[in-house]
Amino acid sequence: MAAANNEFFEALSMLEHERGITAEYLIEKIKAAIIIAVKKNYEVEEDHIRVDIDPDTGRFDVALIQDIVADEDWYDEHSEIGITEAQHIRKSYQVGDRVVTPLKTKDFGRIAAQTARQVIIQGIREAEQGMVYDEFSSKEHELLTGVVTRIDPRSGAATVRISSGSEFTDAYLGVNEQVRGETYTEGQRLKVYMVEVRKATKGPQVIISRTHPGLVKRLFEMEVPEIYDGTVEVKSIAREAGSRTKLAVWSKNPDVDPVGACIGARGVRVEKIVQELNGEKIDVIRWSEDITEFISAALSPAKVVKVELLPGETKSCRVTVPDHQLSLAIGNKGQNVRLCAHLTGYNIDIRPESGYYGEDEE
Repeated sequence: MAAANNEFFEALSMLEHERGITAEYLIEKIKAAIIIAVKKNYEVEEDHIRVDIDPDTGRFDVALIQDIVADEDWYDEHSEIGITEAQHIRKSYQVGDRVVTPLKTKDFGRIAAQTARQVIIQGIREAEQGMVYDEFSSKEHELLTGVVTRIDPRSGAATVRISSGSEFTDAYLGVNEQVRGETYTEGQRLKVYMVEVRKATKGPQVIISRTHPGLVKRLFEMEVPEIYDGTVEVKSIAREAGSRTKLAVWSKNPDVDPVGACIGARGVRVEKIVQELNGEKIDVIRWSEDITEFISAALSPAKVVKVELLPGETKSCRVTVPDHQLSLAIGNKGQNVRLCAHLTGYNIDIRPESGYYGEDEE
């Protein structure tokens, strides 16, 4: 039995080394498997089973625990033992004591062995999935790089293999998380935003995105040291993926221009991000505590004459712009004013300068 035990513990050590799963975790799963097997084979409850596995001493014991009962009360040969038989084992035994009877491995039988094997395999699979989940859940809301491994011909969803530390997994890039107009090919390297990791029956499901505003924020953190070190703070982002993004920034250091830091010398920093986003336009806006100043800046590139905050429970304002700037302020299909509203959190009513005063006089 000692040789068999040695092989068992050597196998544990190999699994720990090759799969990165701790021996303690495996031992708990193996104990659970053996208990299930004994319960099936001997039809006893768990409190009548003892399993001892100690890799330090090389101990691997399985035993039945039987309650000593009066001979006339004895009826279950596995969970009970009559007092007369018990005292043949040890004369000092009394009714109410318990007898520990070691079991041999072969006593489990073929079904027991199969049960143990299945539970152990499942335990190893759960351990591996748990490690993947822990590794990737710590990366939620981060920017990761992956390789496109498959494009679903029917739905258009992409599978992207992502590595993180010692782990890797296939992440799901659904059609709704893809930028309209972007095309992906197998083998293509792709920067993606980790939205969340979900626990599923087949293992962790990693949801990624190319449309999430967080993708733009993380790209700026990569390209702008002042954002990465916290000198410049991204206050808010509004994005219509593939078309335009507005980014509001603020500097803790009055000597650092937050907009200039993000754009970079001759626009080199923001240009790298635009290239990564396949030409998506990016407006970098100076954030201000004065909401009227912030709204004025957020309507860039249009010039603003006046911002009037409106009374009421909802955040609303009326913005006056020069007549010739009206279409610019509204933007193509209302995009500019829509992004401004998302960026500032205000409902915005834009009026031309002539129309505003004319209505006021009425």
